[in-house]
Amino acid sequence: MARLSVDPPDRVVVKIGTVSLIDSNGAIEERRMASLCDQIADLRASGIEVIVVSSGAIAAGLEPLGLKTRPADIPSLQAAAAVGQGRLLARYSRMLGERGWVTAQVLLSQTDFMHRQQYVNARHTLDRLLALRAIPIVNENDTVATDEIRFGDNDRLAALVANLSRARLLVLLTDAKGVFSKDPKRFPDAPLLDEVERITPELERAAGGRGSEMATGGMASKLSAAWVATFSGVGVVVASAAEPDVLSRVTKGDPAGTYFHPRAERASARRLWIAFARPPRGTVIVDVGAKKAVVDNKRSLLPVGVVEVRGTFDAGDIVDVAEREGAVFARGLIRYGSEELGSARGRSTTEFAGREVIHRDQLVILTEGNSTT
Repeated sequence: MARLSVDPPDRVVVKIGTVSLIDSNGAIEERRMASLCDQIADLRASGIEVIVVSSGAIAAGLEPLGLKTRPADIPSLQAAAAVGQGRLLARYSRMLGERGWVTAQVLLSQTDFMHRQQYVNARHTLDRLLALRAIPIVNENDTVATDEIRFGDNDRLAALVANLSRARLLVLLTDAKGVFSKDPKRFPDAPLLDEVERITPELERAAGGRGSEMATGGMASKLSAAWVATFSGVGVVVASAAEPDVLSRVTKGDPAGTYFHPRAERASARRLWIAFARPPRGTVIVDVGAKKAVVDNKRSLLPVGVVEVRGTFDAGDIVDVAEREGAVFARGLIRYGSEELGSARGRSTTEFAGREVIHRDQLVILTEGNSTT
């Protein structure tokens, strides 16, 4: 199966990692950033719409604050982000402005993906900016969003933005040539994967851990982001930012980095929002019959099929649905709180409350064998 190519007026999300912008001393790499801005401007001039998700704000704020290494405490991280975000955007604005393009800062937090109206508003903002020929520069709102700094990474943000903006391709630029069959730090002769049809548990285990001390992600986070995006129907390329003309090559479908094939069918915007916009608050364990009814027969999940409730959640929260062995196969908006469902599990709907645990219209079947994190 061939790689997809991107043509005007298709939309591309380009995620630029910290290691592609910041040197080992915490300073912005001017020549690398200029090269990337040249490529972004060329794509935009060709009629392809580009959204940039840029890391590097915290790292860019370390040097001017006199910090030698990335701090561990949240207030210092927020301070570095507050300083670095302005410096980073100023560089993008100057470099892309010199190439004839207006930039727009878009700061997003988890809340913007958790609430449906904010999610829709963010989409409308991006649509309007692109219609006005601006290039959105997206980052997490690190100065206030403590959860994003502590646990998040911009790979996942980029995947969610690709989902939200209905992009055709997500390009994750990093310092690696792509994804290898094994961790290249442990196995230097591991071959580079040209294409990936499906993300397997074996590939996830081979991804290794965190990469640079300046960054929060690593290849594992890129695989997780690739799974979110490909499930959403978006093609993904993981490639080196140092590769010559990398953005031109991957948008033409030429070999560069590792390409992840998207699902053939794209789910509705609402189902994608249910699946990925909000983190699950708990897990509902079901029996074999309930799984068959949900997956094969496209039925709602009923209390009678629930065997265990894990976590604390309220009615209206997002929860995972898993087998007894723990493999997650679905996600949905639940109609019971965890305490109430604990009492209702194993009982028929006529016996208890007369309503489904998750209605079939609020339930998304996930690809078996893949992680949802």
